Amino acid sequence: MNGLINKKLNCTYDEFSVNSQLNKIIKTTLTILLKATITKIQRRGIKNILLYFRDVDTLDTNSINWEIRYDRNNQDYRMIIGICYLTLKGLLQSDAKGDKKLMEFFDDMRMSRLYEKFILNYYRKEHSYLKAYSSQIEWQLDDDFDDLLPKMQTDITLEYENRILIIDAKYYSKTTQSYFDARTIHSHNLYQIFTYVKNKEIEVEGGVSGMLLYARTREEVQLGHDYLMSGNRISVKTLDLNQDFDVIKKQLDNIVEVYLKV
Repeated sequence: MNGLINKKLNCTYDEFSVNSQLNKIIKTTLTILLKATITKIQRRGIKNILLYFRDVDTLDTNSINWEIRYDRNNQDYRMIIGICYLTLKGLLQSDAKGDKKLMEFFDDMRMSRLYEKFILNYYRKEHSYLKAYSSQIEWQLDDDFDDLLPKMQTDITLEYENRILIIDAKYYSKTTQSYFDARTIHSHNLYQIFTYVKNKEIEVEGGVSGMLLYARTREEVQLGHDYLMSGNRISVKTLDLNQDFDVIKKQLDNIVEVYLKV
């Protein structure tokens, strides 16, 4: 009211700057990646990207505040900042003197988490008409006793109309297990996705399918199998990440076309 009387209007606004905290995190990550063991092509690509960040400062990795609030103005940063977080946490470790040095690999847990989040966020961004989420599935019990039962947490659930696809994203150094000199699918992975599908099927009306989606490795045995189990389609596939993004995109888009009939 005072503003109207004094003919003044107080406004708040977001400050947009090239040298923003989010851009600083990205430049810091790219700069550190240049010190890692990467190919000449990758190194050249990073240097070309860094040309766009010439007016952006770098940060001390120990002082980065990862508690970032996202809104509609910076929502597009969410995925790339998540990748930066996992990259810095995976590539940096302290030696006995407290100095930072580079690791040559991520541990399986971090890489698995990154792989999972990449797939989920891809579908959220590129197929926004789908419901893409991670959620818990309830055990379908004959009574209410669920003491000590583990949580059934999906990596990725894709939903379109009355069709649901549950994806378990797996990042292993080996996509198969050895059993008496024979290669088979990891049994616990298969049991897990089957259990998810059968319990989810009781919750909803419509078809429920499941997929184990492994990151492709150098193993000779590559997975591309479909099974019909108790009326449900259970698939075991590999996603080849060692490709141009257009090829990766085609693989992920094909999953939507085939399994959700979009």
